[in-house]
Amino acid sequence: MVTKNIYDREGHAHFVTFSCFRRRRLLDHDRAKKIVLGVLNSQLAMQSGRCVGFVIMPDHVHAIVWFPEPDQLSHFMKQWKQRSSVRIKPFLRQALPGYVATIDPSEPVWQPRFYDFNLFSPRKIEEKLTYMHQNPVRAGLAQHVCDWPWSSARFYDQGRSVGVPVGWLS
Repeated sequence: MVTKNIYDREGHAHFVTFSCFRRRRLLDHDRAKKIVLGVLNSQLAMQSGRCVGFVIMPDHVHAIVWFPEPDQLSHFMKQWKQRSSVRIKPFLRQALPGYVATIDPSEPVWQPRFYDFNLFSPRKIEEKLTYMHQNPVRAGLAQHVCDWPWSSARFYDQGRSVGVPVGWLS
């Protein structure tokens, strides 16, 4: 197995991506997306982290996060995935029993690990933020970035609340 190093000592923001197990569309339902956002919000608060932006897609999640202390990212991601999984599984059993019956109950909600990219400049942050916000448009889920309610695009384009405190790093 290839082990990817996480570089979390430089004070950079991190562009992170993680996917549903076997790329299942476990986040099609709005309640599942709300769970992911709620856990993001609370875990950021627990670790004094900041969110620059995010998008929740039906089968994966992107976010840009930053922490004031080094070596926070791995713990943050473990908790975000674990805590959201614990809440998503019973919701899916209740809301989508037919679909969940086709899935082995021992299978996880999330693929193991996550992808991390250090954002070492404001230009790179903006590049990844634009990429994230365009994701629902490219996938045919929305016509314009602000039409997808499960991203931070409305905050940047319209100054509207998006369920998680987001903002640019100074």
